[in-house]
Amino acid sequence: MAKNIVLTEELKKHFGFDTFKGNQEAIISSLLAGNDTFVLMPTGGGKSLCYQLPSLLMEGTAIVISPLIALMKNQVDAMRNFSEDDNVAHFLNSSLNKTAIDQVKSDIIAGKTKLLYVAPESLTKEENIEFLKTVPISFYAVDEAHCISEWGHDFRPEYRRIRPIINEISRRPVIALTATATPKVQHDIQKNLGMQDAAVFKSSFNRTNLYYEVRPKTANVDRDIIKFIKANPDKSGIIYCLSRKKVEELAEILKVNNIKALPYHAGMDGATRSANQDAFLLEKVDVIVATIAFGMGIDKPDVRFVIHYDIPKSLEGYYQETGRAGRDGGEGQCIAFYINKDLLKMEKFMQGKPLAEQEIGKQLLIETASYAESSICRRKSLLHYFGEEYNEDNCGNCDNCLNPKKQVEAKDELCAVIETVAALKEKFKSDQVIDVMLGNNTATVKSYNHDDLEVFGCLQGSDARTVNTVIRQAIIAGYLDRDIENFGLLKITAKGKAYYKKPTSFKIVEDNEFNEEEEEMVVKSGAACAVDPELYNILKDLRKKLAKRLELPPYVIFQDPSLEAMATTYPISIEELQNIPGVGAGKAKRYGEEFIKVIKTHVEENEIERPEDLRVRSVANKSKLKISIIQGIDRKIALDSLAESKGLEFGELLDEIEAIVYSGTKISIDYFLNEIMDEDRQLDIFEYFKESESDALEDAINELGSEYTEEEIRLMRIKFLSELGN
Repeated sequence: MAKNIVLTEELKKHFGFDTFKGNQEAIISSLLAGNDTFVLMPTGGGKSLCYQLPSLLMEGTAIVISPLIALMKNQVDAMRNFSEDDNVAHFLNSSLNKTAIDQVKSDIIAGKTKLLYVAPESLTKEENIEFLKTVPISFYAVDEAHCISEWGHDFRPEYRRIRPIINEISRRPVIALTATATPKVQHDIQKNLGMQDAAVFKSSFNRTNLYYEVRPKTANVDRDIIKFIKANPDKSGIIYCLSRKKVEELAEILKVNNIKALPYHAGMDGATRSANQDAFLLEKVDVIVATIAFGMGIDKPDVRFVIHYDIPKSLEGYYQETGRAGRDGGEGQCIAFYINKDLLKMEKFMQGKPLAEQEIGKQLLIETASYAESSICRRKSLLHYFGEEYNEDNCGNCDNCLNPKKQVEAKDELCAVIETVAALKEKFKSDQVIDVMLGNNTATVKSYNHDDLEVFGCLQGSDARTVNTVIRQAIIAGYLDRDIENFGLLKITAKGKAYYKKPTSFKIVEDNEFNEEEEEMVVKSGAACAVDPELYNILKDLRKKLAKRLELPPYVIFQDPSLEAMATTYPISIEELQNIPGVGAGKAKRYGEEFIKVIKTHVEENEIERPEDLRVRSVANKSKLKISIIQGIDRKIALDSLAESKGLEFGELLDEIEAIVYSGTKISIDYFLNEIMDEDRQLDIFEYFKESESDALEDAINELGSEYTEEEIRLMRIKFLSELGN
């Protein structure tokens, strides 16, 4: 008991806190007693204190192995703030020059430094190993320890070398800490660090103050984000994007819409990145748009929202990134935008990597898709992934619980799934199980003769989505298990076997649907998708009159999605009109005046207040690719050669050229058309588009018949739109 009182006194003396949080005290006692210690604690739970306080109380210097230079700087600054002496903490990494390194070593030798942060790469340098052999070391702390595991969301091969180096320097207690680890990752960490006998402290992963929501990622995602931020004024938030390019683009869009935002990614120079991070911490800006390079160890307690522009590659990454919201226990909104094709894109990026790595990556993506698409409690899904049971029926703080779907009885389907998994001898993943149950004669089904099994086609007439839902919810309920170590093979648990012998009611909620139709909806639904259907119809009538006067098909002037956007954001100047998707400067100047006049009158007559959050200003798209294509066409480079030089398929080049002419830029591809098509053929297609009510490719192919190729029709449509529309 006396020891506990002393620890509390030391906590107050060094850090100013009266009490420990959660397991902190027990963890610190374990380390002080010389035990290897494994700490699994969610972001915001106070992991850093678990090694910072012991370092001040023990003889020698504690070595903290940490993956990011920005994180080290942040931690060292924080530690120095608690102490009177700046020498109490240092870091050793590639950002230091020789003079600075000598100063660090001098302070350690003098016994002034209690905490030394090192990157794993620095730890492996021979000169550093030799130096550390001469230093009294209190213990080693391996921070962000999930980096050790290939199944962790941030795998770093150099983390695998930590144990041999520790053995070479001097054996002392090791404390490994992580905010995200599935049972598989935890086992990996302990095995690799040679600490299977460590005292394990696992805190609950349930962050009750965080609200989780997954939204469909439509073509209007930028506008949705701007609306959300403007509805939460002066609140700090982080937006995560997967690519550096998207980080730059989105930060720029937010800025032109009067949102104080800055970008952050590993491709920026160190000084700018550091300045942007500090601007966010010092609240000079409200929003940071970042890749996952941002946030590890960033101790900003009042981040009020974390938005995922792209769904992350793994649930561990998602959990850690959302964990940066509401660290003070206050509000934390976690919004992710999801469409299945994003995951397919990520799967493509894995091609070329070793097969084992591809398989791991695919399994992690399956878990992410399962979380995003499922209609059950988000909390239940997340906690189950981390090996923790959540027994509440409704958490009351996620989109699925606040908008529950009707439950459907699926007892027979679950029994059929269990029977099929057993018939496949628990040696296959869910996609094979689903194919067998639906009676799909795929190559894999045939090669294993699974079409001869009694269960083949047992759920014929059902659909893959429903069967997938049954499997996902059976895993959460504990009837099935996905064997992650064997790349996701489905296994039947003891509970599942008992259920099959004596089935009871098993109710499921249908999965949420996130498909590309959601994205196309914006393009196709016209008035239904416009905020102001009355104005949409007025604009359609105006377009019809103008088309008649100019003897053009209406779509040449503005396409439906452009009218829908006008009836939503109410542009009343040429400048604002140029920011409407599919308009551009050319079209705005050519046809814009009459449309602006009509919109202005409608706004005034109906006393419409144009809400700022809907007037989403876009950044002019100065895409280098589009500019270089226009330059290539100006220089009359054959389009097939142009595609090849840009590393594009011919169809992809036509996509780019279509985007150019649809936004109002005039180009001439006559030099290429005259090479590949005679005049009569060109005229036939040109006349078709002149008389047609639609520019749809499918309609043109049906009408013109098989004597014209799709490419010829597309090329002539480009010529037609450019000559008559721009």
